[in-house]
Amino acid sequence: MTGVPASAAGGTGRRPAPGAKLGAAAVNQASLWNIANILTMIRLVLVPGFVFLLLAEGGYDPAWRAWAWAAFAVAMITDIFDGHLARTYNLVTDFGKIADPIADKAIMGSALICLSWLGDLPWWVTGVILGRELGITLLRFWVIRYGVIPASRGGKIKTLAQGTAVGMYVLALTGPLATLRFWVMALAVVLTVLTGLDYIRQAVVLRRKGLAAERAGA
Repeated sequence: MTGVPASAAGGTGRRPAPGAKLGAAAVNQASLWNIANILTMIRLVLVPGFVFLLLAEGGYDPAWRAWAWAAFAVAMITDIFDGHLARTYNLVTDFGKIADPIADKAIMGSALICLSWLGDLPWWVTGVILGRELGITLLRFWVIRYGVIPASRGGKIKTLAQGTAVGMYVLALTGPLATLRFWVMALAVVLTVLTGLDYIRQAVVLRRKGLAAERAGA
């Protein structure tokens, strides 16, 4: 994820068109300190602050929970914008490729674990969501020699549902809103499982095709 000097875009002095793909040499010359990477760094820094705010005063003070929700919301918003900026303006770096998913899982994982520790969210929900995320990450590495499993629309909807549900649990909601957040979380869990199964299917198909291609070329 990075801005590229004009010289890296073919030496013409012209800025590459938004969304255009860059070669490996151009990506390697990209600067670490670009807006997309900075947003990712902010998200990483927000994780310990979010945990402190959520657990302050025993974790049940509505005011502290509201501040924790604000930190969580900022983290979710930066996640949307850093990805958009990276794709649109070719702000790609090795740091961004590694740090972005780590930041995503760190903020979501810390929220789920804290909420379960406080007794607001069943541990099995946290286990299903985090287990799915870890499993899919390992699955991607398993098939990476054959290709990359792209993020699906279902996966993006799943992420939105998870973020919305967790955000509602972070807030000290009561009455109808507390009931609503239960159903939003239920939807998030269902989407988590379904999209996870779809990723497994894609990984199996991708690996079979890769093995077939290797045998054909042998």
